[in-house]
Amino acid sequence: MTDGDTILVADDSEDDVMLLKLALEKANLCKSVHTVSDGEEAIAYLQGSSQYADRSQFPLPAILLLDLKMPRKGGFEVLTWVRSQNGLGYLPVFIFTASMRQEDVRRAYELGAGGFLVRPAAMDKLVEITRSLRDWLACNQFPAARR
Repeated sequence: MTDGDTILVADDSEDDVMLLKLALEKANLCKSVHTVSDGEEAIAYLQGSSQYADRSQFPLPAILLLDLKMPRKGGFEVLTWVRSQNGLGYLPVFIFTASMRQEDVRRAYELGAGGFLVRPAAMDKLVEITRSLRDWLACNQFPAARR
């Protein structure tokens, strides 16, 4: 992974974030997880603006796990913004949502998502998904992050 093995999770549900962090820990993929609760905050983090200006404290993530339904800006808006930015085009963005709508899956891939993961209800399935992400991140090659 790039920049200190950081994962950025953009999700407005504190419960979902807590369960995801627990699953990441169980899957031994809990290096550095940063969370934001809405789309505007996700963009600010990725830009390194306002409270996220210190890249030693808030490094660019190696992967973005992005919920679709968030306040202020939704996941599709964030994904569109990410794909329009120089230096972030490489960033793997995985939609991580409860939606199983084929229109959402199709739109996510059309906008450049690297994957579409449906958040499972069972913790063992969530751990299984995070283990798969861990294995993918361990095998994948990433370009050097542009600051």
